[in-house]
Amino acid sequence: MRIQGGRLQVGRNAADTSGSGGSGTPGAGSAAGGRDSTGAGRLASPWPRAAALLLAGALPALAFPAPGLWWFAYGALVPWLLLIRTARTPRRAVLDGWIGGIGFVTAMHHWLMPSLHVFIVLLAALLGLLWAPWGLLASRLLGGSPSARRAVAAVVVVPSGWLLIELIRSWEGLGGPWGLLGASQWEFSPALRVASVGGVWLVSLSVLAVNTGVALLIAAPPARTAAGVLLLVCALSVTAMWAWAPRPESAGTVRIAVVQPGTVEGPRSVARRLDRGEELTRPLAGRGVDLVVWGESSIGAQAWERPETARRLAELSRLVGADLLVNVDARQTDGSGRSGIFKSAVLVGPDGPTGDRYDKMRLVPFGEYVPARSLLGWATSVGKAADEDRLRGERQVVMALPDGASGLRIGPLVCFETAFPDMSRRLVRDGAQVLVAQSATSTFQDSWAPAQHASLGALRAAENGRPMVHATLTGISAAYGPRGERVGRPLATDASAAEVFDLPLARGETLYGRFGDWPVYGAFAALAALCAVEGLRALRRPAPGPPGPPARTAHGSPGRPGR
Repeated sequence: MRIQGGRLQVGRNAADTSGSGGSGTPGAGSAAGGRDSTGAGRLASPWPRAAALLLAGALPALAFPAPGLWWFAYGALVPWLLLIRTARTPRRAVLDGWIGGIGFVTAMHHWLMPSLHVFIVLLAALLGLLWAPWGLLASRLLGGSPSARRAVAAVVVVPSGWLLIELIRSWEGLGGPWGLLGASQWEFSPALRVASVGGVWLVSLSVLAVNTGVALLIAAPPARTAAGVLLLVCALSVTAMWAWAPRPESAGTVRIAVVQPGTVEGPRSVARRLDRGEELTRPLAGRGVDLVVWGESSIGAQAWERPETARRLAELSRLVGADLLVNVDARQTDGSGRSGIFKSAVLVGPDGPTGDRYDKMRLVPFGEYVPARSLLGWATSVGKAADEDRLRGERQVVMALPDGASGLRIGPLVCFETAFPDMSRRLVRDGAQVLVAQSATSTFQDSWAPAQHASLGALRAAENGRPMVHATLTGISAAYGPRGERVGRPLATDASAAEVFDLPLARGETLYGRFGDWPVYGAFAALAALCAVEGLRALRRPAPGPPGPPARTAHGSPGRPGR
C-alpha cells in the first residue's frame, strides 16, 4: 500500500502478492487457504468465473436423454470440481457450489420453462443452494496439494456429499428426484447391475467417485498415484457386482399391450381421446394379451361422468379377453369418503370396473397442486399451474388380474412416481410381479422430458428385478425386462398406435430390494466420520499462548504513547 497523489492506492491482497493466489513462497497459497495458479487469469474475475460455473454445472445434463451421452457422465463434473478447487476462500467455494448448482438445475429442468416461466429462475436459485455446502466440502478436500490420505477421503466424501443433495431434493416438495446422476446410466448394463445392488444411489456414488478421481489425476500431482489406485478399485468393484450380484430367475412371460392415442387437442379432446383409445384397442382381440394399459388421464372428467363409458370399457375387455388398466383424471370419492379430483389407475374387467383402484400419492408441484396456495396462488395467472389441487391417495395398491392371466399381480404407478425408487421397491415387496407406469408428458412433447421419463423404467426394473411397462398418452411408451433391458419396440412421440410386449417375468430378490437405500446410510456415515475427525483435530489443536507485551513506541511508554 502507498499514498500517491493524495489517494490511498491498494494493491493486490497480502495473500496474493506472488500473482498465484498465495505469498511469494511456493505452496504458501495452499497453506493460507488459497489455491494454485490455475485460479488466476480470467476465471479469477467474478463474472467470467460465474459464467464458467454455470456452464460447468449444466454439462451433466448431456448425459441424460435426449442427448443420451451416458458415458459423458464419468467426466462431466470434472470442470466444476476443478473450478471449485481454485476457490481462494471458503466464501468463494460456497458461491462456486451455488452457481454450479443453478446451472445444473436449469439444464436438467429447462423443459419446464413454458409452464413455470419466471419460476424456473427462482427454482434454480433455491435448489442451487443445496450445492453451496458441497462446494465448500469439495474445496476443502481437493484444494491445494492433497496428500494420498486426503485423496482417499475426497473420493469417498465428495460423492457422499453429492448423494446427500440428491436425497434432500428427492423430497416431493422440492420437485422430487428428477435428474439423479445415476439415472443417466440407464443404457449401461454394468450400471444397471450396480443399481440392482444399491439402487440409483449407488450408481450416483460410482459416477461421482470417478469424476473426483479424474479431477485429482488432472490437477493434483502428489495424489495421482492414489487417485489411479482408487479408480482401479472402482472398476474392480463394478466388475465384482457384475459377476456375483444375484440375478433375477426366469419365471415365464406375460403379454401386455400399451395403447398410445397420440396428441389429441382442440374441441371435444377428452371424448376424441377416448374414441381413439377404443379404436386402437379393438384390433388387440385374438392376440392373447393378458393386460391392456392406457396412459395417464386417458379418461377425463367429461367421459368418466357418463355411465356409458364404463359400459364401453367393459365391452372392450370382453372383446380383447383381458382387463384394461385405464387412468381417470376426474372428481371422485375415495374409500375414506373424501371427494375431489383424483388421478386414479382403475382396473376394468368384462363386467366393468373391478373395484381395484390406485389414487396417485405423489403429486407434481404446481402441475397438480400449488404449494402454499394462499401465498403462491397467483402462479396460476403466470404459468400453467393447477387451478385446483388434486387430492392424494393414502396407500399403494397391488392389483391381481383374473385367473385367466395366471393371477398376475401388477403394481401401478402414475407419472411422476416412477422417479421415486422407494415406491417401486414397496410394490415389489408387496408382491407385484410387473410394475406398470401410466404417464402423460404431452405438455412437454418436443422437449427432452418424454425420453428422460421413459428411461426411468429401466432403473426401476433393474433395481427390483421385475419387468416394467411405461405407457403414455403421447409417447414415449416403452417396456423393460427384469434386468433393465429394453423389450420390444418403443412408441415414439409421433406415434398413435398400440404395441404388444412379451415381458419376461422373474422371481427372486435383488440386494437393493432386500436392503433398500443402504448407500445413503453409508454416505451419512462417511460425512459423520469427516465431522468427527475435524472435531478431534480442533480439540487437539493447542490453545493460543498468552499475548506478548505491548509494543513500545519510539517516544513513550505503552501507557503514554504520545510522549
